Amino acid sequence: MRGKMDFFGQTDVGKVRPANEDQFLIADLNRSMLIHQTSMEQEDHSRVFGPSQGQMLLVADGIGGAAAGERASSIAVEALERYVLNTMSWFFRLPENQEDDFEEEMKAALARCQKQIEASAAARSEWRGMGTTLTMAYVLWPRLYVVHAGDSRCYLLREGRLEQITTDQTMAQQLVDRGAMTPEQAQKSRWSNVLWNCLGGGSSDLQVEVSKSTLRLGDVLLLCTDGLTTCVRDPQIAEMLGHSRRAEDACGRLVSAANEAGAPDNITVVVARFTDAEQQGKQAHEQAVREEGPRREPELAAVG
Repeated sequence: MRGKMDFFGQTDVGKVRPANEDQFLIADLNRSMLIHQTSMEQEDHSRVFGPSQGQMLLVADGIGGAAAGERASSIAVEALERYVLNTMSWFFRLPENQEDDFEEEMKAALARCQKQIEASAAARSEWRGMGTTLTMAYVLWPRLYVVHAGDSRCYLLREGRLEQITTDQTMAQQLVDRGAMTPEQAQKSRWSNVLWNCLGGGSSDLQVEVSKSTLRLGDVLLLCTDGLTTCVRDPQIAEMLGHSRRAEDACGRLVSAANEAGAPDNITVVVARFTDAEQQGKQAHEQAVREEGPRREPELAAVG
């Protein structure tokens, strides 16, 4: 059996904020060859790409006001892009006995983002204190690695059950962990949006959370900023993810639900669905009849 990954991302300014400080990224990691000269005939380009080796998904929620927050989240995404490109070999082949080293590499990647934000904040007074959350998922089928700092979230929907993979790094969640507050109280608490950990934010004490999961066909992955989760509760999220046949549809429903609930913050969602290739082909064909052209969907490694 072969699987396919259907993915889509969407960001929205919401109903209150004047600007969007969120960022997201969806990327395939490929090996490539740049051909400078050859006697062989080349069609119309000189760079040859191999098959997709893995997928990287991430969301970032900027902190520090419109200009500074947008700048911080942009710096983090760009710095992570460069770091991944410079350490690409880690992402192509990952032996089981080197996973601990890979986790350290991921922590180092976020530390690089932190330094870039600190350097920019030091250069301009209006950017001082700026920061960003960052939640990244790397898929090397069937393995899933999630790297996280802040209160953006990564969820996994499996057989109708929604699991939050990441931990909210907020003061409210710390109180919940200590038994001083219930999860329901935390949602309404003034501490629910107070981060104790993020990239930048005026502190160099960064603590990176790294987790590993094994994916199955039928799973749905969601990365989102708190602009979604402050407005839409987990049962609603699970229902919309479970009833959406395409990642794009799920994103649209989630963003619409947050806006209908008032959307006091920017909303960003990235959805990835891991489906049976035959089933995915039928759904893509049905959708292609209604649209001008099919969307590109990378094939995962053979499973089973």
